[in-house]
Amino acid sequence: MTALPPPPAPHSPAADWHRQELLLMREVMRLIGRSLAPGLVLREMLHLMSELLGLNRGRVVLVDGEPASAGAPRTASIQHAYGLTQAEVARGRYAWGEGITGRVLATGQPVIVQDIDAEPLFLARAVQRRDLPPETVAFLALPIEVNNVPIGVLACHRIRSRQRHLNDDLAVLRVLATLVGQLLQLEALVADQTRQLEARNAVLANALNTKSARYGLIGSSPPLLQALGELERVSQTQATVLLLGQSGTGKELFARAVHLASGRRDRPFIKVNCSAIPETLFESELFGHEKGAFTGASAARPGWFEQADTGTIFLDEIGELPLALQSKLLRTLQEGTLVRLGGQREVKVNVRLVAATHRDLAADVETGRFRQDLYYRLNVIPIRLPSLAERREDIRALALHFVSRANQAHQRNVNLAPDALARLEQHPWPGNIRELGNVIERLVLLAHGTLVTAEALERFLPTATAPAPAPPPPSAPGERPAAPLVRDYQPAQSHSIQALEAALAEHQGNQTRAAQAMGLTLRQFSYRLRKAGLR
Repeated sequence: MTALPPPPAPHSPAADWHRQELLLMREVMRLIGRSLAPGLVLREMLHLMSELLGLNRGRVVLVDGEPASAGAPRTASIQHAYGLTQAEVARGRYAWGEGITGRVLATGQPVIVQDIDAEPLFLARAVQRRDLPPETVAFLALPIEVNNVPIGVLACHRIRSRQRHLNDDLAVLRVLATLVGQLLQLEALVADQTRQLEARNAVLANALNTKSARYGLIGSSPPLLQALGELERVSQTQATVLLLGQSGTGKELFARAVHLASGRRDRPFIKVNCSAIPETLFESELFGHEKGAFTGASAARPGWFEQADTGTIFLDEIGELPLALQSKLLRTLQEGTLVRLGGQREVKVNVRLVAATHRDLAADVETGRFRQDLYYRLNVIPIRLPSLAERREDIRALALHFVSRANQAHQRNVNLAPDALARLEQHPWPGNIRELGNVIERLVLLAHGTLVTAEALERFLPTATAPAPAPPPPSAPGERPAAPLVRDYQPAQSHSIQALEAALAEHQGNQTRAAQAMGLTLRQFSYRLRKAGLR
């Protein structure tokens, strides 16, 4: 059994050096306990190395990060030092593998230079030889590692004539280099956690800031934020998104948000309202046609899917798609190819589909109005859009947004009083955001003053259930009674094709007057014309 060496005598030089080492370690650990800032700890550590152990001109060299350009050499520079002037610190910059310091960085192995005058690799770059003592000077350089990867060098000068073993100095420096690596790793972890927290706080602040809109969507209610969160989680995938919800809940804005949040944001975004396309034109509009495919097809025309190639296509009211075309749409989605009407060759398309409907597609599948296989293909990522009744805390922000937009569009200066905003929050809004926007636009155009109170607002609000109409006053022959100031919300199927044709004929094709006569806005009237195939 090998006998252990006897402990040093209490007053021997070895015992003195041992006490100095313990003092150094104790002070360094005390500094780390007080502060994790590397600048303070490392400079004092280098100071104690010089004062207690005679390891002079200590420096901590750290990598400068990634190279500025591909192929450029990596470099490291002195970040912390003691006993060096500012000019000497500035000169302490080394490429990978350059000199003693660069070799330690490249190999991850310590280097001991017994005599710097006899070592051709020693650069004497930071401290010139003439500024060092005339006797023999040694140079010790040890790697600083994080996860077994060299990220820097702990180095110092040493006078060889000192009455202290070199191995003792190396043992202390190894411990200090390990501490430096752990301190720098801890600093990086804290910085990373801080960045993550700051990023998360920024996201929450943006979500809760009702004055700003994410993708044009106003509000901070939990149902809206939940829908937005689901949208952003799937936006980077290629999966089909099906937007569900009542009419007027902002499906087009959500579809555009899916596009903007995806990698296709710089590619085309094509929106198609399936309820506004006559059944006879569906195939030509969606998939295009070749020249001569039908009467009037004087030239070939790419359809909406081809125009959306590499981008996103939004099929609104997909529940209105004719049953005969549903199989062709399914094939395009599954195979990424289409055949134009009247064509023979397949055309490859790369399109992300976002569909929307207010219908119950599952019920339509049960009744045979919608293909089951297409329903399953569309229902990959269903996102339900909340109604305005579920987002009452967003009504105030939405109303202020619509007022600002209408004021700018019509060069008005109308504002809502607090009691008017409270009244808007109480209204049921069966037409959701679209109805709210229409009411605000009428209010801005027709309000008598610049500040609208709750009392003045009442005449613009549609009633939930319309009262029985009073008998119209006598009118001259051929004269039609004026449309009411406030138009109740009406579904898209509120007027027959015959009524629309009669209104157009009575007003010689003037859609604005025909719409007013029927109690509709021009937008509502035009939508019904497109759906009926009259436009």
